[in-house]
Amino acid sequence: MNLKALLLGAGSLLALGVAAQAETLTIATVNNGDMIRMQKLTDDFTAKNPGIELEWVTMEENVLRQKVTQDIATRGGQYDVMTIGTYEVPIWAKQNWLLPLEFDEGYDVDDLLPPIRDGLTADGKLYAAPFYGESSMIMYRKDLFEEAGIEMPDAPSWDLVADAARKITDKDKEIYGICLRGKAGWGENMAFLTATGNSFGARWFDEEWQPQFDQPEWKETLQFYVDLMNDAGPPGASSNGFNENLALFQSGKCGMWIDATVAASFVTNPDESRVADKVGFALAPDNGLGKRGNWLWAWTLAVPAGTQKAEAATKFIEWATSKDYLELVASKEGWANVPPGTRTSLYENPEYAKIPFAKMTLDSINSADPKNPTVKPVPYVGVQFVAIPEFQGLGTAVGQQFSAALAGQISVDQALQNAQQLAVREMTKAGYIK
Repeated sequence: MNLKALLLGAGSLLALGVAAQAETLTIATVNNGDMIRMQKLTDDFTAKNPGIELEWVTMEENVLRQKVTQDIATRGGQYDVMTIGTYEVPIWAKQNWLLPLEFDEGYDVDDLLPPIRDGLTADGKLYAAPFYGESSMIMYRKDLFEEAGIEMPDAPSWDLVADAARKITDKDKEIYGICLRGKAGWGENMAFLTATGNSFGARWFDEEWQPQFDQPEWKETLQFYVDLMNDAGPPGASSNGFNENLALFQSGKCGMWIDATVAASFVTNPDESRVADKVGFALAPDNGLGKRGNWLWAWTLAVPAGTQKAEAATKFIEWATSKDYLELVASKEGWANVPPGTRTSLYENPEYAKIPFAKMTLDSINSADPKNPTVKPVPYVGVQFVAIPEFQGLGTAVGQQFSAALAGQISVDQALQNAQQLAVREMTKAGYIK
């Protein structure tokens, strides 16, 4: 065999060796804008990690929750990186379903915003890294408020918001004073209504885990919401979740929208929003009881205990949630489009500070207190959810009752009675109460 043939043969063997060593990470994620953007930027990761290839499984939020929960509970090993939320992390960590994350010193774990980091930490270990963090706030049309002679303070009350919503509603012009989640689901209408209930003095359970839907605070919360949406909300509101209300606001049909702070970049993007230059921001409303109606959430990346590729998975998560990734997005898409709500350094960055919603987002995140979410004491952690495994099913079942009340299919009283019965049955079955 001549020298050229030997060299070619050696090259082929080397190529085979590299191919054999390459690991493919399967990443389960949600189909939102920030995650789609990440997929487009992953050439940066694979260039720096030539031995790792990426395979994406992108799903709608409810489907994602179902698939990853099923896989992790059975240790199926279908996914190497999972996109999960603040609700799942401490529960799954306690069940040893997640591997703790250990990053290089340059990652700077201490730079992660304390309210976000604390929700992802168990026994002093970080079990998921935040891709973006959020609270909720008011997004409103400054032009409509000006025309109506109303001034929006930075920290409004529910009474002011309700009064303004009714005044700026013009159904003939298809302008609705307020758009709020109505679609049933623990992460859809119940995220909004649980956070709102906190500001009205309501709570899911008392200190003995007894359900509280038969108490006057929940009656006040749900009646206020249904009346406001009937007077000033869009038609078909019981079918509207985050995406539907986003589309309504971007098309100029909502005077106000109370929802995730992460939406701010979408409603102020002139390529997507007809009202981009007319949007103002305010804290979620309160009722003078010491709690605002805002939540706390993070979409995070975690390594399931069933994976055989933990080291490569951790490398990917470190890349996707690093300071360098924020710089990468800013260089490609501008600072307004970097994933928000994760790092102190982002909010200290003078370029990011120029973004009109930056300070309000940070103030909203910092004002949420998952360990003391309610006016009266409670045995649970979580602002817009209750951090127990049973909440996923129970929250959606209650959400269906409240959505039916909004649609006019049942009365507010009936919805609350049904919610109480559902909660008592579930909590008894799970052994919290007798």
